[in-house]
Amino acid sequence: MHVLGIETSCDETSVAVWSPETGLRSMRVLSQMTHRAYGGVVPEIAAREHVNVIELMTREVLEEADITPGEIALVAATRGPGLIGALLVGHTFGKSLAGLLGKPFIGVHHLEGHLYSPLLTRSDLAPPFLGLLVSGGHTELLLVRDWFTYTLLGHTLDDAVGEAFDKVAKLLGLPYPGGPEIDRISRGVDPGDLRFPVPRTPPFHFSFSGLKTAVRYHVERLTPEALEAARPRIAAAFQEAAVEQLMDRLRAAHRDYPTPRVVVAGGVALNTRLREKLARWGEENGVEIFLPEPRFCADNAAMIALAGWLRFSRRGETSLLSETARPSWPLPYEEVNHGAFPAA
Repeated sequence: MHVLGIETSCDETSVAVWSPETGLRSMRVLSQMTHRAYGGVVPEIAAREHVNVIELMTREVLEEADITPGEIALVAATRGPGLIGALLVGHTFGKSLAGLLGKPFIGVHHLEGHLYSPLLTRSDLAPPFLGLLVSGGHTELLLVRDWFTYTLLGHTLDDAVGEAFDKVAKLLGLPYPGGPEIDRISRGVDPGDLRFPVPRTPPFHFSFSGLKTAVRYHVERLTPEALEAARPRIAAAFQEAAVEQLMDRLRAAHRDYPTPRVVVAGGVALNTRLREKLARWGEENGVEIFLPEPRFCADNAAMIALAGWLRFSRRGETSLLSETARPSWPLPYEEVNHGAFPAA
């Protein structure tokens, strides 16, 4: 069985062929560099770029996978959440292709794709587990009691963590996207006595706007020459505060919901310091940490193909071709329930 996955929720165009029997057969990811000139994603430009490349990328992926369009058994495309114009390109293309081929189609929740992305290389992941979703658009902490059964424990009250990384990078004069740049210049840097605040929030929730503001006030007090010299130290101090907030909420959630496994996924799961702290905490507490391989942390079509197949194979779900993209689309969360959950 071959699943064609399509991802166009923001500024990455990605197409993949994935098989539950043999794994990833081929994948293309095109990151749109046009947005660097604007310091952030311009929705109209993102949609236009997806239109320009999606058909060619699909042809290339099928050729590399050495399959014909007729050998596709299921088409899965991101339905939401994301930028409406960008979503419409991939979702409509996927529906049209499925209709032409007479194949089933499923619209996939982008966050569900991230949540199950470790399964692309780790077949031993299974509920129950805690999931920490960290990206430019989302920061959520959830309990996965069973397949597709989610309890939202906490979320950001303002900025997503990846957005905070990008905004602080801009304050420091670093190029977009800022997360990888902050990670790069922070490696091996000791921030010394420079500390930025980790805010107090309701249990399991996050807030990054105050941290971003604290960095801005600190930067505004510096001359251009002083900022140039202090940039790595400021970046390291910001990163330490941001990562510690993520870890603090995760540790607190695990005390109340002591699952044997924890998934951390999304673009910020690439962060070196976060991975170091997760590995140490998991080892000290007997928790198995599941992280996607680096190539599967950012938006990609392989995770969309896999998530679509999970819904299709476990529940027999498909989507109507009349359905449209959903730019605002929460996961189907259950109410917080402090009762027991299935044992490992």
